[in-house]
Amino acid sequence: MKVEIWSDVVCPFCYIGKRKFEKALGEFAHRDDVQVEWKSFQLTPNFVPTPGESIHASLAKKKGVPEAEGRRMNDYMTDAAKAVGLDYQFDIAIPANTFLAHQLIHFGAHQGKQDATKERLMAAYYLEGRDLNQLDTLINLAAEIGLDAEAARQALEAGTYANEVRRDEYEAQQIGVQGVPFFVFEDKYAVSGAQPSEVFAEVLGKVWEEGHPKNQPVMLANGPACGPDGCD
Repeated sequence: MKVEIWSDVVCPFCYIGKRKFEKALGEFAHRDDVQVEWKSFQLTPNFVPTPGESIHASLAKKKGVPEAEGRRMNDYMTDAAKAVGLDYQFDIAIPANTFLAHQLIHFGAHQGKQDATKERLMAAYYLEGRDLNQLDTLINLAAEIGLDAEAARQALEAGTYANEVRRDEYEAQQIGVQGVPFFVFEDKYAVSGAQPSEVFAEVLGKVWEEGHPKNQPVMLANGPACGPDGCD
């Protein structure tokens, strides 16, 4: 079964949704037969970071509200993250343009470590206050999960995977993605948002059953008959 997930590294609901989906997948009987592919989506493609600006101020500017309201929104997300075991550290988070980070995720995918790359970047941003705008930061994170640091640097400097990021974003437009996280199962069913794990479990089961029918005939008529215990 193929599951494609559009998300952004700096989307708080995306990390929460990742944990909720992982819980459902971990309990799914056929989890070893599920192929997960992370797809790029930038919430603010043209974002230009302001040095020294807090994530609270950056969010407030984007939303057109006072900084105190930006902090309140981030406090809400912090509480939501705690429910799935994530300890968001917004006070040290550094606003970032994620175009390079998404390219690194594609690089990781080609090395068989896409999920590990995605997880490392999200943890670095939300839990550790790492600056994802900096090439050196991204290279260090790549090395931490066993990726070839020099190859990663060359790929990011050359923009080797830039078109793959843009292709993902184009696909998102084509299928009508309005927000992330956005999950597509077998090119047939979509789930939008950080839904409860129970929802993901239900969808996984439904899609699996449709793709692996038990070939039991559909009963069209049921009348008098004889069985082991006698006749009707």
